Amino acid sequence: MANDLVKVFVQMCNYLQEPRHVARFQNFCGVKGTFPDKPAKRESGRSEPDCPGLRKRVQSSDVSVGNGAAADGSGPQVNGMQGDITVRPDGSAAAAAANVDSDTARAKPLRKNSLTGDVGQEFLIHNKFLFYLFTFGTELGNEMFFIVFFPFLFWNIDALVSRRLIVVWAWNLFVGQSTKDMVRWSRPASPPVVKVEVFYNSEYSMPSTHAMTGTAIPFCLFMLTYGRWQYPFLFGFSVALSWSVLVCVSRVYMGMHSILEVITGFLYSLLVLAFFQPILEMIDTFYMMDHYAPLVIVVSHVSFGLVAFSLDSWSTSRGDTAQALGTGAGAALASHVNYQLGLLLDPPLSSLPLTLPSISTSLVIRSLLRFLIGVAVLLVTRMVMKAVTIPFLCRLFGLPSDDVRQARQHMKVELPYRYIVYSVVGFSCVSVVPLLFRILNLA
Repeated sequence: MANDLVKVFVQMCNYLQEPRHVARFQNFCGVKGTFPDKPAKRESGRSEPDCPGLRKRVQSSDVSVGNGAAADGSGPQVNGMQGDITVRPDGSAAAAAANVDSDTARAKPLRKNSLTGDVGQEFLIHNKFLFYLFTFGTELGNEMFFIVFFPFLFWNIDALVSRRLIVVWAWNLFVGQSTKDMVRWSRPASPPVVKVEVFYNSEYSMPSTHAMTGTAIPFCLFMLTYGRWQYPFLFGFSVALSWSVLVCVSRVYMGMHSILEVITGFLYSLLVLAFFQPILEMIDTFYMMDHYAPLVIVVSHVSFGLVAFSLDSWSTSRGDTAQALGTGAGAALASHVNYQLGLLLDPPLSSLPLTLPSISTSLVIRSLLRFLIGVAVLLVTRMVMKAVTIPFLCRLFGLPSDDVRQARQHMKVELPYRYIVYSVVGFSCVSVVPLLFRILNLA
């Protein structure tokens, strides 16, 4: 009986991992690939096998994983979308407005692959609303969103919730990215899948870390704020679930993950949350109050970063892991400094539950000023630190610094670069920028 259940479970997993389900969902949502008549072949002449869970990171140099026939760059290089282009059966592009309905547009992935430089191939969009909706959904799991979201929450709403969210985000991403590099499944095969996004195409695929982050953040936010802030349970749960579902489904729409990988990421994240829920307050208290907290923070975050970097060859996932751990370390160190200096103390328990203040013009203006000034400081800090750190590390280790992408593929450059830059950004967000607000009378 047990063997039969295991067999059924394995068959179900294999079924959910098949790329044809991703292609069917994309087709249902109005995404059409401009694939050539013949499947892409390797240099040896053999077609790329369409098999789930291929244990190989796909590189643009060893297999064509584009969405169209214009893989040689002969077709029009369109950034964004335009509505007057269609594709002939031979794969060539031509202006043919009469053959394209008004809701159809030709598009390219918005960002090139950060590892290979691949810009991806064009595809047709027949439902623009879903395209923009799922583009927004996938951005909820990207770096720029967190650069905006965590500071806004910290500076304008609830510092305690923000710093605890950063802890969960950093360790959730570490667990997810490290699991990817251990399992080593490739992205869904293209064709039949259309690569609406190519930015992360060179990373491994199992589990979906977008699904993990898109589940951990909203549900942890709900977990931390319900009872602390006054709002209906059903409202908070519905927002968290809608956020999570949007991010998860967007990864299938983008052609970046199979259904199995998204489901696994969702459940995996709930497991991580279940682990952190009873100890999150204890971790936050330790970071702020214990005299040995700075040493523990630095050693633990650096040690786990070394573990992540030793799992596989260089990829963007390793940099993202170090970036999250560096940000978490910087925010934790800043929390310790704030507490020891008596800055930014949390509201007393007697003031709970908190209520949103009445909206006024002065409140909106002050919040916008804090947000705009603070984010500008963080972006300038990141830009300056990146400009200084990479050349310094290259000179320190005797590496050429003219090609930044190549230099960052060395662990001894990438790991300290990510830690130094983003720990400074995290520290600035939690400690330096709030002090600036005090000086400007914006606190």
